[in-house]
Amino acid sequence: MVSLKSRPPLRPAKFSAMAKRVRTPASPFKHWSAWVPVASSILLIALGLRHVAIYGLVRETDEGTEAHLFQLLMPLQALVIAYFALTWLPRTPRRALVVLGLQIAAAGAVFAAVYWIEHS
Repeated sequence: MVSLKSRPPLRPAKFSAMAKRVRTPASPFKHWSAWVPVASSILLIALGLRHVAIYGLVRETDEGTEAHLFQLLMPLQALVIAYFALTWLPRTPRRALVVLGLQIAAAGAVFAAVYWIEHS
């Protein structure tokens, strides 16, 4: 029978060396899931302003390219924001909340622009 005292002790130095290699970035904003929703919001606002500059605030019978891009990008943006929240909130809660606030504000700006275009 093998006693517990005959086992070699675990070496925590090897575990800490492994942990150093698998480090996360210092700032969550350096990760793609932080800036992609903000960039897509800026793109959608720019497309909306471009549409207003070219066509004005008129009601159209058919949706244009801008509306289709909005319908495609906003659900994808929501998925990326959810992915960011699930991966970064446990790691760095304060920094992740700042980035989440920026992402939600950018999405709110897009919805405000669409509301302004539709109701003007």
